[in-house]
Amino acid sequence: MSTPEPRAVENRYARRDSNADAQRYSLYANAAALQAQQERLRAMAALWRAHGWDNLVDRPLLEVGCGSGGNLLDLLRLGALPGQLTGIELLPERATVARAALPEPVRIVQGDACTTPITDGSQQAVLAFTVFSSLLDPGYRQQFARTLWRWVAPGGGVLVYDFVVNNPHNADVRKVPADELRALFPEARLHARRLTLAPPVARRLPAPLIGAASLLLHPLRTHRLTWAVKPR
Repeated sequence: MSTPEPRAVENRYARRDSNADAQRYSLYANAAALQAQQERLRAMAALWRAHGWDNLVDRPLLEVGCGSGGNLLDLLRLGALPGQLTGIELLPERATVARAALPEPVRIVQGDACTTPITDGSQQAVLAFTVFSSLLDPGYRQQFARTLWRWVAPGGGVLVYDFVVNNPHNADVRKVPADELRALFPEARLHARRLTLAPPVARRLPAPLIGAASLLLHPLRTHRLTWAVKPR
């Protein structure tokens, strides 16, 4: 019998080198990670402004797979209110770090998103950043997408940031092609932007050159930010 997908994800993360991950994704120590975060924030704000959102005040926002809370902190910096934010994280140790890092009104839930009691239609946006690529079971990917879609209010959307290419050095993740996103969210209007210079390339560059290289080397961008909008 195959391992249920949430447990399989836990097992895959348990195999990873947490110290190496901390260095690889540190905004302080890794200029490539900082550039990717800033580029993603600019694109996210641009997508939402184009959607007609002048600000994030009083908009309920939820992130699935919130990790240690970095993206939720970014939402606060963009103007979201703590009491309107929810983070769901499967791994207990990461949920604990997020709880310590974020203001108390931010709700942090530890567990499987598909069994978390979130009211249907209650969220203006649901974020899933490099989550779908970690779900290797196609059936669970579909269940996960249906769950997130239920939570979104009409006129809101699901914001997906994920790989568009496979990582040859990491068999624990799988790319999320545009065609698959269309199949996962068949009712949505999709607005997408290609982002993030391939990290192995970006890490080799001097920090001042990473941003310019990301603009010039568009074919080497490895991720896509997709805003899947639910019709009103």
